[in-house]
Amino acid sequence: MNTINKPRIVIVTGVSQGIGFSICKTFLNNGDIVIGCACEPNNKNIQDLQKKHEENFSYYVVDVSKANEIISFIDCIKEKHQHIDILISNAGRNIFKGIDCDEEDWDHNFDLNLKSHWRMAKAAKPLLEVNNGVIIIITSNHAYYTLPECSPYNISKGALLSLVQSLMLNWGPKIRTVGIAPGFIDTEGNQTYFNSFDDPNKARQDIEEKHCVKRIGKPEEIGKLCLFLSSDDAGFIAGTTILIDGGRSTIMQD
Repeated sequence: MNTINKPRIVIVTGVSQGIGFSICKTFLNNGDIVIGCACEPNNKNIQDLQKKHEENFSYYVVDVSKANEIISFIDCIKEKHQHIDILISNAGRNIFKGIDCDEEDWDHNFDLNLKSHWRMAKAAKPLLEVNNGVIIIITSNHAYYTLPECSPYNISKGALLSLVQSLMLNWGPKIRTVGIAPGFIDTEGNQTYFNSFDDPNKARQDIEEKHCVKRIGKPEEIGKLCLFLSSDDAGFIAGTTILIDGGRSTIMQD
């Protein structure tokens, strides 16, 4: 059911798979107009969205780690829509190289997993201000607790907590900023992780047992949380990041 009076203009980055794809579907099913981007040409997920939501979905190939591509992307949106209601800055990648990683890996991680969110927000700011827009930044449970060899990824995700605060402090109340920190979500990437084990089913069960709810998260749960946080009902939620991890952070690991 459409919960809005008229379609909103929504940007979602990293829409080609996983959490971003599910967020995109959630807003399209809500009747919104979604402009999605990712760094790869159309895949099956994107083609399916284009067929099902021909009027309300458009897709751009954008490498969000490159400033010029972000600016060109936002310029295209400005030419067509003149404003943005919601920016969901989701694109990122697991860069698990360890704290002794090469400087090249360190720089790439921060360009993609931190600086890209700042650049996207800055570029979109004038269009977001038109209708008192909302920014949602997708970080990770690694921002709060992590594992050996998950650097430098976890460091950039922790920095996103501060970015959410600073955007809210400096751009609010005209632009409201919140963050979401998902835990282990059932995506294509995590299935690849399970498949790397001799017994993928056992690997999945072992991970599920580490969660209080005895399962891992569903991508659509992140989409629905984004939908709520972007609504007027969430108007008093600002400058904070919501951890959605199935209770895994409550369990002391040994």
